[in-house]
Amino acid sequence: MNESGGNFLKGLLEGDSEFRRIYEAHRNYEKRAAKLSKKIYLTAEEEVEEKRLKKMKLTQKDRMEEIVLRYPDR
Repeated sequence: MNESGGNFLKGLLEGDSEFRRIYEAHRNYEKRAAKLSKKIYLTAEEEVEEKRLKKMKLTQKDRMEEIVLRYPDR
C-alpha cells in the first residue's frame, strides 16, 4: 500500500467507527483462521470452523470495500 493509501486507511480507522469495528473483526477472523491453518491435522469441527472464519473474513472485507467506495476522494 502506498503512503496515501496508508493515510486513507488510518483516517478511516480513526474517523469511521463502523469501518474500525469491521476492520477489527476482519483481523480477528484472519488471526483465528491462520492459527487453524498452521495445524498439520484439523478435526472435522476445526475444518468447519476454519471455513466459517474464512467466509466471515470475506464478508467483512466486502463490507470494508463498500465503505471505502463511499469516499470518492480516496
